[in-house]
Amino acid sequence: MTITRTGRVAAGALTALLAVSLTACSGGGGDGGGGEGATADEIEAALQEGGSLTYWTWTPQAEKQIEEFEKAYPDVDVTLVDTVGAGESNTKLQNAIAAGKGVPDVVQIEYQSIPQFQLPGQLVDLTQYGFDELESLYTPSTWGAVSQNGGIWGLPQDSGPMAFFYNQEVFDDVGVEVPTTWDEYIEVARAVKQDDPDRCLANDSGDPGFTTSMIWQAGGTPFQNDGESVTIDLADEGTTRFAEMYQPLIDDELLCRLPGWSDEWYAALNDGTIASVALGAWMPGILEDGVPDGAGKWRVAPMPTYDGTPTNAENGGSTESIPGAAENKLLAAGFLKWLNASDESIQAFMETGGFPATVEHLGSEEFLGYESEYFGGQKINEVLAGGAADVNEGWQYLPWQSYANSVFADTVGQAWLDRSSLLDGLAAWQEENVAYGTDQGFTVNG
Repeated sequence: MTITRTGRVAAGALTALLAVSLTACSGGGGDGGGGEGATADEIEAALQEGGSLTYWTWTPQAEKQIEEFEKAYPDVDVTLVDTVGAGESNTKLQNAIAAGKGVPDVVQIEYQSIPQFQLPGQLVDLTQYGFDELESLYTPSTWGAVSQNGGIWGLPQDSGPMAFFYNQEVFDDVGVEVPTTWDEYIEVARAVKQDDPDRCLANDSGDPGFTTSMIWQAGGTPFQNDGESVTIDLADEGTTRFAEMYQPLIDDELLCRLPGWSDEWYAALNDGTIASVALGAWMPGILEDGVPDGAGKWRVAPMPTYDGTPTNAENGGSTESIPGAAENKLLAAGFLKWLNASDESIQAFMETGGFPATVEHLGSEEFLGYESEYFGGQKINEVLAGGAADVNEGWQYLPWQSYANSVFADTVGQAWLDRSSLLDGLAAWQEENVAYGTDQGFTVNG
């Protein structure tokens, strides 16, 4: 195994590259979608014969997984390229596709970015390798993320079902219970603020990933694409439901205006100024590493809902895919199947903190029985796995979701800055996205 770590890319590069990759929705990058395919026996024979592969990822579990893979297939040499993060990886991949060289054999892609590469024909349809038969291994929401427009564009690596993480010590001090509905959540937010004006139940300065997940949980489906046209409706029933629920939190200044992931945010979580976060199932590791003073104080609960009926959304998560311009697709298919469908690989992924997308591993006694010392001995995976089972199906992202996220602050984000209407901000976001998609050659309804 060879390991390479890449540096960060220029901040503005992704938007420019999106315009190149999306224009006219053509098959830039070559040889995506179709192909000759292969049987399981032919894939196994390729692994036994051996060869070289390049794998781009930012997951910290990759080194351990590749070690296990190369034990099973010693004649396959995998070069691991650490791409730092999702944004950097997307830009690096788009650069390689545009240049026609240096394209990896297997690449990690966030679920929200799959349409960006799939619609222009830059990913291999894995149906030709029989991977459609693997559907039952994965949760419905993660399989739905990789199976779009008649093809399978990756195998799920992990999932990020949302959960409500809260500081039990603060809740006890204020004298409030864990909210099970969003109405109760707002009342808890008022109580926390009334108890201490410098303290907040949560922070939010306008985050697109959080907002789309909240719309998803509310039953919204504002983005739809069928491979030929894109429909945008940021005033649909679920989106409106979220906006009307959330507006009082903004109007009454019940949220701390701290950007997530900032030093100030971590400090506020550490000292109890922020009493909760609603994020993906990957959050426990971040709390343990970044909020050490919270050890023993934090707990996790299911997401509040609108009527008390369990319902949820994903917040993050990734797949591994094969680019259409990959040099060794057959060997890549074998590695990919082992990486995200074998027990050996998934166990290695979980042992180093990964949250799986596979039904079997989410339901295992060992996984569910894990007692987290940081969370006061709570069996946190019982809550997180339950949330994975409750994720609403049917969600889709825009083919230009990265661009959409980049203009969120100038549209919807204004509601947080001046306490204006979320619905008006969402309408402005829709207008911006309709114009952009049309400029890129899509047929956009909205």
